[in-house]
Amino acid sequence: MNHLKGVHHVTAITSSAEENYKFFTYVLGMRLVKKTVNQDDIQTYHLFFADDKGSAGTDMTFFDFPNIPKGVHGTNEISKTSFRVPTDASLDYWEKRFDRLHVKHTGIKEQFGKKTLSFVDFDDQQYQLISDEHDTGIASGTPWQDGPIPLEFAITGLGPVFVRVADFNYFKDVLEKVMLFTEIGEDGHFHLFEVGEGGNGAQVIVEHNTVLPVARQGFGTVHHAAFRVEDRAVLDEWTARFESFGFHTSGYVNRHFFESLYARVAPQILFELATDGPGFMGDEPYETLGEKLSLPPFLEPKRTQIEGLVRPIDTVRSSITFDKEYE
Repeated sequence: MNHLKGVHHVTAITSSAEENYKFFTYVLGMRLVKKTVNQDDIQTYHLFFADDKGSAGTDMTFFDFPNIPKGVHGTNEISKTSFRVPTDASLDYWEKRFDRLHVKHTGIKEQFGKKTLSFVDFDDQQYQLISDEHDTGIASGTPWQDGPIPLEFAITGLGPVFVRVADFNYFKDVLEKVMLFTEIGEDGHFHLFEVGEGGNGAQVIVEHNTVLPVARQGFGTVHHAAFRVEDRAVLDEWTARFESFGFHTSGYVNRHFFESLYARVAPQILFELATDGPGFMGDEPYETLGEKLSLPPFLEPKRTQIEGLVRPIDTVRSSITFDKEYE
């Protein structure tokens, strides 16, 4: 059985695609590599922020469902998304930057031997930065070369995905027996699992919590998390594996930028498996990634209708020169 390669992407829900774009571009310095729509709900934007090249394992994506209420954090949710930065010193830079830009954060802490810095955005979406200084696992991506963050401090990809569950024993069985993760650490109510080559880019941190009420999905919460597979053949192996354990799956789904499989593996926990390719540069050149509304071929005949449903968002950056911000 081909093991999962690590985290592929995390998809969350925002109250405002415009504010989301500003936060990820100008505060976090991640590159918008695709501006498209939810393929199942064409009135909803789907924005993809990633590394310089849109590499698998680096992208955080967002839906802005119209009129959705604010989510409520609790148990039984994908609770926090991590972003990798190169060194411990990077976190010192980000702490000062967050203070200057009035981004709420916890200060630098340590968990499972890694330095981290947790923070939230305008929707109370939960994130953390994690240092790669002592990381030995799967390689990260390439920071956005032309963004505002000095490259020695910039975000390079996704780190551990946090999941908060009430029934830890069940979820541990799902990770270990079905998805072939291995538990490698425990810190109080937190348990560290990894897969494949391991390291920050191939980990899930599970919090056992029976105290909080059940989470309610809405803006400010995560919709689903995805894990990497090499190609369609491996994806099909995993479809058969999930179904052999009695899980209902979506079956094969072609998302144009990658190929996917979805399965709800626990109450309110939706996981996706996604192929590393084809990637985000098939319909746009490197220089202008994310600047136009990109549609998969099956939606292209509906472009006029879709452009009438979603309001325009100016995401042109190729004509902007960002000065590196050292504070």
